[in-house]
Amino acid sequence: MERILEEAVRSGRGVLREGTVATYIPELAKSDPAALAAACCGIDGSIRSAGDTATRITVQSISKMASLGLALNICREDLVFSRVGVEPSADPFNSIMRLEMRAPHRPQNPLINSGAILVLSLLPFRDSNERLEAVLGVMKKMSGNNHMSVNEAVAASERNTSDRNRSLGYFLRSVEAMEGNVENILDTYFRQCAIECTVRDLAVMGATLASGGVNPLNGDRVFSSRTSIILRALMQTCGLYDGSGDFAVRVGFPAKSGVGGGIMGSVPGRAGVAVVGPALDARGNSIGGIRTLEILSEKLSLRVL
Repeated sequence: MERILEEAVRSGRGVLREGTVATYIPELAKSDPAALAAACCGIDGSIRSAGDTATRITVQSISKMASLGLALNICREDLVFSRVGVEPSADPFNSIMRLEMRAPHRPQNPLINSGAILVLSLLPFRDSNERLEAVLGVMKKMSGNNHMSVNEAVAASERNTSDRNRSLGYFLRSVEAMEGNVENILDTYFRQCAIECTVRDLAVMGATLASGGVNPLNGDRVFSSRTSIILRALMQTCGLYDGSGDFAVRVGFPAKSGVGGGIMGSVPGRAGVAVVGPALDARGNSIGGIRTLEILSEKLSLRVL
């Protein structure tokens, strides 16, 4: 396993120069574009890794799996999906156009920015800190890492450069698609995206979903089997934004990416597979990470499609 992981990371390094780190969030521009790591966590709890495994990133949009899972845990499934759809989007993750053009004005899925912001508004917390602690608590349970925390410098950087997300939030409220204090909800969103993790954390999170919602390290149930199925299905169809179809063809298992450079993969009944590589492609996905996962999928027969 270690040899295969190392081989996959080497292959991934070969395309890093074709990518660039996210610069629209100034703190993310400080990331190391040469960093790349991979990890695999079996549903028996065994973990193997290779590459720059000490690299820490912020989860960014991968956190949307935790907030959606939390909403499905404490709200009715039919309520959640009456407010946000489950269809893939051919548009960028922060698109406003499709949201305005479609009637009713409902985000196409919970994994684009507008959908994730709306999901947060459904959680029964009035205070941003309480809402954040609930989402962070789910991420700690998914990863088995009780020391996860928010990188406040990244959160502040996002808060100061997020006019587009503010536009999405205020548009949703203006058309009565979302209720609540927009700034309060967005504060949670910026801070949940700035939660720090390692490639090991992401692999365990993926394994938790792969095992039907049970953390393989400690046996704690985080999600129901039904919620895990929903989360994996959305990862498969929407997890890499407008690159989801390409990823399905090249790699072939459910995954969720973030512009911090992480990709969390989940192979049902087998393992969580993750990569960290801050150099991104044009769609905002880790370019070396996708190549690494493509090799791992082939060598370990991980494809589910």
